[in-house]
Amino acid sequence: MSPAEILQVLQTESPEVTWTTDGDGYHNVVEGVGEVFEGLNAVKRQQFVYRILNPYIADGRLHAVSIRTFTPAEKADA
Repeated sequence: MSPAEILQVLQTESPEVTWTTDGDGYHNVVEGVGEVFEGLNAVKRQQFVYRILNPYIADGRLHAVSIRTFTPAEKADA
């Protein structure tokens, strides 16, 4: 999957998050910024994203994914 395809899936499934994607179609970086991550630990945040992407990982369309998640306040401080 291309970064644009990944972005489309993420935006469709979770439009309340501001998503960005980058990569070469094999190694991909996903970043999400949203209030939905407030109060979630790192594992729960990863699970949130993987819940959306797992069908594509399972069928082989999506390979390596690095995930970064932030609340808007965390992103402003980064």
